[in-house]
Amino acid sequence: MFNLNKSFFSVGFEFVLVNKPLPYDLFINSSAIVEKEKFVRIFPNGGVLSKEDLHGFKKKYHQLYILEEQRDSYLRSLVQCETVDDIAKSEVIKDSAIVYLSKIFDEGKEFTTEYLGEAISGCRDSVESMIDVIKDYDVKKVQELIGNLSFHDFYTYDHSINVSMYNIILFQALKPKASREEIVMAGLGGLLHDLGKIKIPTTIINNPGKLSDEEFAEIKKHPDYGKTLLAEGNYEMPGVNFEVISRIIHEHHENFNGTGYPSKMHGEKIHVLARITAIADFFDALTTKRSYHEVLSVEDALEVMGKTVGKKIDPHLFDLFVKNVSNIVLKGKVKEVLPDDFDPCQPHAALPFQKAPVNYKDQNIFKDTKQKEFGKIKGDFSLNDDKKKKAS
Repeated sequence: MFNLNKSFFSVGFEFVLVNKPLPYDLFINSSAIVEKEKFVRIFPNGGVLSKEDLHGFKKKYHQLYILEEQRDSYLRSLVQCETVDDIAKSEVIKDSAIVYLSKIFDEGKEFTTEYLGEAISGCRDSVESMIDVIKDYDVKKVQELIGNLSFHDFYTYDHSINVSMYNIILFQALKPKASREEIVMAGLGGLLHDLGKIKIPTTIINNPGKLSDEEFAEIKKHPDYGKTLLAEGNYEMPGVNFEVISRIIHEHHENFNGTGYPSKMHGEKIHVLARITAIADFFDALTTKRSYHEVLSVEDALEVMGKTVGKKIDPHLFDLFVKNVSNIVLKGKVKEVLPDDFDPCQPHAALPFQKAPVNYKDQNIFKDTKQKEFGKIKGDFSLNDDKKKKAS
């Protein structure tokens, strides 16, 4: 019998690594009584499990379990499971990310900085695993993958995970030689971008109807709330620059022309990862199937987003985003626009389209942009930039 104070999670037999050293221990629950669980180790960390061994376990045991503290090792091993497709792997990674996000957003739990620190560490592990699955994907393939994953009642969970995946893809397109650490930061920032919403009632966050002025004013506080929560923890974690994460959280609703919130920053003063997050945030809100509104095709979503280029989103990053959508004919037909205060982080019963102004001129958003124009964007991100500025 194993230490009853330990936490365990169940795993499917098909997700257990075979013919390679197992980076975790395997357990069974030998008790049929929920209140008297008895976990017994049946295979050790470091041992090599054969297909025949696993088949024997499947015939003998109803369910396998792994220690919660070994979840990160389990997630990292998924990419090596050659018989499991990317959809199934992503579903497991997404479920794990939701476990960590629920530590933050669950109203039934008292929030503590300790919980937040544990959740951030777990979210980092989920991002690491997701990078391995989607490293060769483009925007369209990520969008298709997301469409095959299950969604949950709490919009913030799914949306944050989706934004994380798009962040990874767009940042890698921007900086092809980015280090693993930098890519993780892009994904982790996307996963945590709505952190401040834990201070806002879920009745407002999950309201798919039109918010009152007072409710929207409360929503607009979440970047400040998130920045404060992160600062209060005074966290230090290997491979994580919390100053950069803080800027993503605080700046992802800033508009490129300075009309956003909370600080009305503009242009390249907004951190490049916050600008990337703004595009991922917007695109996911338009293209991900929800129970309360129909979604736009990729073509139409890009058309709608294109009408905000230079105003809401960074023109160069958006051009790069479009170029990362392969095998697609850009013939979006949507001629309407979204209001200036459209918030991608909010669920909507229906996308609040408005007629385009009479004097609206086609911005020709899909025209080629010379590669040299991306130089400044590529150079303005470094894990150490904010630390250097602080030191000076």
